[in-house]
Amino acid sequence: MSQTLRSDKDEIREEFSSAMSAMYRREVPAYGALIDLVKGVNAVRLAKDRDLNDELAATDGLARISEERHGAIRLGSAAELSMMRRIFAVMGMYPVGYYDLSVTGIPVHSTAFRPTSKAALAYNPFRVFTSLLRLDLIADERLRDEAKQAIANRNIFTENAIMLVKKAEKNDHLDKADATRFVTEVTETFKWHAKAQVSLDLYNRLHDAHRLIADIVSFKGPHINHLTPRTLDIDVVQELMPERNITPKAVIEGPPKRQCPILLRQTSFKALEEQVEFTQSSNSTIEEQAVMGTHTARFGEIEQRGVALTPKGHALYDELLTKTRDQILPAADGSNAAEYNQKLAKTFAAFPDDWDELRQQELAYFSYSLTKAGENANNIGDMRPSSLINNGLIRFDPITYEDFLHVSAAGIFQSNLGDNQAKAIAGDANQPMFELELGAQVIDQFAEYDNIQQASLTDCLDKLGKS
Repeated sequence: MSQTLRSDKDEIREEFSSAMSAMYRREVPAYGALIDLVKGVNAVRLAKDRDLNDELAATDGLARISEERHGAIRLGSAAELSMMRRIFAVMGMYPVGYYDLSVTGIPVHSTAFRPTSKAALAYNPFRVFTSLLRLDLIADERLRDEAKQAIANRNIFTENAIMLVKKAEKNDHLDKADATRFVTEVTETFKWHAKAQVSLDLYNRLHDAHRLIADIVSFKGPHINHLTPRTLDIDVVQELMPERNITPKAVIEGPPKRQCPILLRQTSFKALEEQVEFTQSSNSTIEEQAVMGTHTARFGEIEQRGVALTPKGHALYDELLTKTRDQILPAADGSNAAEYNQKLAKTFAAFPDDWDELRQQELAYFSYSLTKAGENANNIGDMRPSSLINNGLIRFDPITYEDFLHVSAAGIFQSNLGDNQAKAIAGDANQPMFELELGAQVIDQFAEYDNIQQASLTDCLDKLGKS
């Protein structure tokens, strides 16, 4: 674990991350196999790549790799989203970015709750990609009303969890005993429920509208649908998954393999088909009978994170991804995977694949630090960053992308939902509505990365100036 100075919020976040990982390992044994596979691949990569080892050490990223996770949940109402925001704030996790998945055929919009400061990210970067159902995108008015009522009938938070949130907000602190209770109570919200809260008939109608609608509405809580470890070589993991009896999705989502990784690449295994007990009104009595069915939602996912891109870099990424997908879309069955990967790599040849070129063109964000020569330097004349870099006084290392990509998220969802769902629903982005229901504005991810970059550069210049 990093020696970075921590707050009580960091400690609560770490405890919660560990509790979620242990719970998901119990519920989905294949997740444990993924963790073991990723740890092995990461160890081999670090042993072979000294430069990567040094880069991660310079940015406080080395210690966090083995424990790094992100999860994903789907909520049904503004009240659920607002309370979830308050819960995550107790752990030092805040809403960063707005993602409209409706344009990719997924009836939700989302944000990512995560720590924001460099120190908090270094200590524990746990993130939860949190989606809210767009009820307005359910075309059938009757079904929309039934879904709304089903969501209103449930309470996904325990009374003790809500009480402890209020206590934390009042005191801006939880003592050790309360923090442990808080983690236990909040973890209850994310557990899998094998008993649905709706009838099999309503479930089937929700499912026909969109599988994600059925997943969000039908259960007593927003069971975590995946928990994702971070690998340093996703291509090797993809290749080795079948050896662990895990079948990966056909295409890795995101940019192609590069010497200088950018943004985020993700793969997953197919969602589990799980037995669920539904309610079904009997024709002969007013009693309700249990009816067995199945539900498919929870899956395993792995990610490889690259450098965070500036708005200019993101625009180029979007342009090249759109250009690729205008020519070919990856088929859910993997039948055109090789052709898609070839076209993706060819198109992305236009994206610089050199750290210094990415820096000079202002396509990516970097963290600056003094080299040993810089620490011992005296009477420096030219203080321009480019000159300091060329003279070996400061180094620059890529700032890890901590956020998500809506097209990739949709691709992961759709690989588990079935290709015929891909364009079932389309809508318009509505960030103002999302923020109103969230009860806060989402944080601008670009501003966060820029703050980290500028602070590191200022720190270097201050130290060199004093020398």
